[in-house]
Amino acid sequence: MRSECEKIDVDQILDIHLITPPSSSKAIEAALSQNPHLTSLPLPRADVLAPENLFQTSGTADIFRQPEFQNVVVGDFIILPCDLICEVAGESFLEAWMIQHSGLGGASAGSVNHLGPRMGIGGEKGGRRGGLGVWFQTKSETSVKGEETDFLITTPLEPPIVPPPEGSLRSNISKLLYSTTTDTLRDITEEKKNFPIRHGLIRKHGRIRMLTTYRDAHIYLFPQWVLEMVKHNDSMDSISEDVVGWWAKSTWQDGLGDKLGLREVFQTSEDKEGEAGSHHSDLIEEDMDLNSMSTTQTSTLTASSKSPSTPTPPFASRVSTPSSTTPPLNLTITNPPLPIPPMLAYIHPSHASAPLIRRCDTTALLLSISLYLATLPPTSTLSSTETPHPLAPTHRIPPLANIAPRTTISPTSILDINVFVAEKCVLKDCVVGASCVIGSGARLTRCVLMDGVTVGERAQLTGCVLGRRCVVGGAVDLRECEVQPGYVVEAGTEAKGEKFMVFEGLEDDGSDVDGDYEGESGADAERGLAGLSDEDEGEGGGGD
Repeated sequence: MRSECEKIDVDQILDIHLITPPSSSKAIEAALSQNPHLTSLPLPRADVLAPENLFQTSGTADIFRQPEFQNVVVGDFIILPCDLICEVAGESFLEAWMIQHSGLGGASAGSVNHLGPRMGIGGEKGGRRGGLGVWFQTKSETSVKGEETDFLITTPLEPPIVPPPEGSLRSNISKLLYSTTTDTLRDITEEKKNFPIRHGLIRKHGRIRMLTTYRDAHIYLFPQWVLEMVKHNDSMDSISEDVVGWWAKSTWQDGLGDKLGLREVFQTSEDKEGEAGSHHSDLIEEDMDLNSMSTTQTSTLTASSKSPSTPTPPFASRVSTPSSTTPPLNLTITNPPLPIPPMLAYIHPSHASAPLIRRCDTTALLLSISLYLATLPPTSTLSSTETPHPLAPTHRIPPLANIAPRTTISPTSILDINVFVAEKCVLKDCVVGASCVIGSGARLTRCVLMDGVTVGERAQLTGCVLGRRCVVGGAVDLRECEVQPGYVVEAGTEAKGEKFMVFEGLEDDGSDVDGDYEGESGADAERGLAGLSDEDEGEGGGGD
């Protein structure tokens, strides 16, 4: 959150809101007021918004339906996830979106008082904005096994008359046609034994590109009318799969926009904005009947539509009037085609020198990305002519660190303040949080320790993530394990690929759980339950 808030141009952002369920609001507010990394953020300061009916299990699209959210979002808005690591400047995305979707006139923050021209490719009347999302390559040096990916179909935009400048993101922006998770794609192919592609997609876009190793970064730049679209569709639960996915399909699938209620949504947004087109658009519509010039809209002919000055041809008395013998014309009234604003996709380049964009929503990704950031040169070692990395640490080891003699710490390890490391310890490729204590003779390799962790003597940890204020006993041997905050791992424990966690709601009365763990200690039983839950999660697949 710190890096993204710093990189977005604050002159173009009116308000910053942290959306959270009420159960987490107090902890976040305390962190914003006490954590020095958060208190030093530039203005405008972020405020916590905790909708009453938002829960930990609520879908991401359900945030848009909350009355508290709709009251504070009065214009176009940006969505950022809480687990984002991004080296790309935030204003770069904002600039690319504003240029592709009408520039200064069209991207007017949804202000009802905007009087400037509405230009752009967004849709009818030139004033409707589209959206922009960000996707990144998962096959990189920070990739992990089994990482979640998405399936995308894109088509290139028409080349601009003036090519974008060097370093611009616009050269990597395409039009999004289809978006879903790889798990959903796998379910479709297993059910239908293939992946069906509609003919309408091929007819409208003969040049498409399919991507299977990219992932949605959950960085979205949305126009305000997206809120109305979500309100009209109660079945939309996920932003990435439902909101973005259905929106992308509606740009080429005939009739889907009307099924999603976009015609009513656009009409509502036009009524709210008042201004559509240039200053003279209303005068033109008053002088000219544009509906009568349409070649797609028809109406039922009636006798009153005749001009009174047109003479009626005489008929003989034996000939009936045409109105008495000719049946009335029944013409079907068809709606004109509905232009859908495009949903654009920024496909982040995957070459080695490209800036880092990653989601850090699993333990494996937290470990991988933390160790990658530890390899960055600290800012204290750079000269005045060198540009520091935006995510680089200040020091690898604080000047007043308490490090005992005969201790080995690799140059790719980082220690925070108030860390005590006893003698004869070996730390290789590790990230150690503040106020940690590491006993003598401990060997840590590729580990991440949160604040306040205690590691016993002669402990051997490899590829582990230790939560805040947890305690690891002496002479343990843990490999690729995760320890929950506050958990105590008994001395001498040996484990691989397990999760040590506290099971709330279980009474510790010394009795066995259905007799399945008879003869095992409480810690062993908990590890067995943790291993069983991991297998169940692996079989269930991933989520949004």
